[in-house]
Amino acid sequence: MAKTDYKIAVQNLLQEAGIEINGKRSWDILVKNENFYQAVFSRGSLGFGETYMEGWWECRALDKMFHRLFRANLEEKIKSNFRLKLLWLKSKIFNQQTKSKALRSVGSHYNIGNDLYKKMLDPLMVYSCGYWKDAKDLAEAQRHKLELICQKLKLKKGQTVLDIGCGWGGFAKYAAENYGVTVTGITISEEQQKLAAERCQGLPVEIRFQDYRDVDEKYDRIVSIGMLEHVGHKNFESFMQVIKRALKTDGISLVHFIGGNFTKYHTDPWINKYIFPQGLIPSVRQIGQAMERKLILEDWHNFGLYYDHTLMAWMENFKQAWPELKPDYSDIFYRMWEFYLNSSAAAFRAKKLNLWQLVLTHPHSSEIYQSLRPETFSASPKVFSNERLN
Repeated sequence: MAKTDYKIAVQNLLQEAGIEINGKRSWDILVKNENFYQAVFSRGSLGFGETYMEGWWECRALDKMFHRLFRANLEEKIKSNFRLKLLWLKSKIFNQQTKSKALRSVGSHYNIGNDLYKKMLDPLMVYSCGYWKDAKDLAEAQRHKLELICQKLKLKKGQTVLDIGCGWGGFAKYAAENYGVTVTGITISEEQQKLAAERCQGLPVEIRFQDYRDVDEKYDRIVSIGMLEHVGHKNFESFMQVIKRALKTDGISLVHFIGGNFTKYHTDPWINKYIFPQGLIPSVRQIGQAMERKLILEDWHNFGLYYDHTLMAWMENFKQAWPELKPDYSDIFYRMWEFYLNSSAAAFRAKKLNLWQLVLTHPHSSEIYQSLRPETFSASPKVFSNERLN
């Protein structure tokens, strides 16, 4: 198969998305290695990402380029076009690419530690979508998100709260300080457990190294922020079962996670290999089936477009911090992280992905849940017990 066939096919596809090869606009692609075209057909999204990491192509505005790709639905066009499908099949059979030595070493950089996140995230180190209503910056957007969750949970002083997948303890710290609750955070990251415990010293917060399936206590409230995407479709039901088991009858739970528009059982190959191994974005159907006969759905809130703002803020922080981070990371890592943040932002901008917050209650609860709406949300902490905290 001639290389020109791949080049013409890629050029034609990109033109349908309003992207030109070697064009002058910020979202156009500059190809620096002609093997790029064949790699895209032989490895799909994996090849697209890996060739960017290897420096085979450039783009001044990756987020804008990806936004155009997602809106053009090029993957569906390849599936419906016989000639393109044939070209793809031939590339898979005859043109397997070998990986460079430098690319194979990326794995050693994936365990990236806490320093990068301290510089990329907000002061509370919240690694999930912010709530940008009336927020002027990332730090405020994340505080608004945590306050929104606290108000949806209707927290009261003295309650016990389980935080499944607590990260670096941002929610636990905020809720304990502003609402006087006792928080148990669980994580299976030793680095997160250590730092979260340090950050929550002096507060009624316990950070455990524990799998969510091993929880056997009862709690007034349960929250999970950005965890469900990592459990895998075979464990969605067990995740919901754990919430039911650990939630008191009159309790409230909130699950905050990325949601997809249709059901899948695998994730994007590049994301799976380099960013979130074995992760999966759940669909409405998968979540609905997982909750059946376990929990009552009280509220479903989508603010996925705010993830675009969040990811671009992380990208700016990452870029600004790179001179300090560079001694500990490779140029390949920088391009990998740049590709990840920009492509993810574009996916939310194009509404290929959503950000969902579900409020759930126990099936034996006799309480009426009053949903909180954006127009009634106030970013100031609201103590529902009518007791002001000292």
